[in-house]
Amino acid sequence: MRLVLLGAPGAGKGTQAKKLIEKYGIPQISTGDILRKAVSDGTSLGKEAKSYMDKGELVPDKVVIGLIEERLGQNDTKKGYILDGFPRNTAQAETLDRMLNDLGMPLDLALSVDVPKEDLLKRLTGRRTCNNCQQMYNVYYSPPKKNGICDKCGSELFQRDDDKEETIRKRLDVYESQTLPLIDYYKKKGMLKSISGTGSIEEIFSKVCAAIAK
Repeated sequence: MRLVLLGAPGAGKGTQAKKLIEKYGIPQISTGDILRKAVSDGTSLGKEAKSYMDKGELVPDKVVIGLIEERLGQNDTKKGYILDGFPRNTAQAETLDRMLNDLGMPLDLALSVDVPKEDLLKRLTGRRTCNNCQQMYNVYYSPPKKNGICDKCGSELFQRDDDKEETIRKRLDVYESQTLPLIDYYKKKGMLKSISGTGSIEEIFSKVCAAIAK
């Protein structure tokens, strides 16, 4: 099974990917993870990526594609893979498809986890983190027993800058303008399955597995 996970920030893709890894025994290929590892390992592509990252620039698609290609060459991808974080737009999707076809490892499915925008805002802006033990809470869905205080260690909770509403709205706007066209791209290829990302983690996972089974 070879699939790409699509969904806005806060849609729960990471959580569902972890459950898919356990169920199907295939790796999650996160572009963020492989970028960090390549830089840490000092590979030739890692050094090239670092040269852009050090300047605060986006790593070019050709470098990211090269890293994905390297990762797909490892033994644990033989039964399949889950792509997370790439592609982010249709141009990247087209380049990725060419590379995967050349490798004989084309995608089977594009799975979109759909969550209403207001729910995404609550999930992301409601997050609070303990400044001592890093325990996470959500003021809407999993609040601490005492407002602003960590249940585990009694320290104060804080809201990260990237969880503030203005920042979150910008991230969602970028997703809508750049990534939503991917939905149409994969729909036209007959590869898209969409599921609702609302409900419990287990309910959503049941829908994910049902979409894969079809």
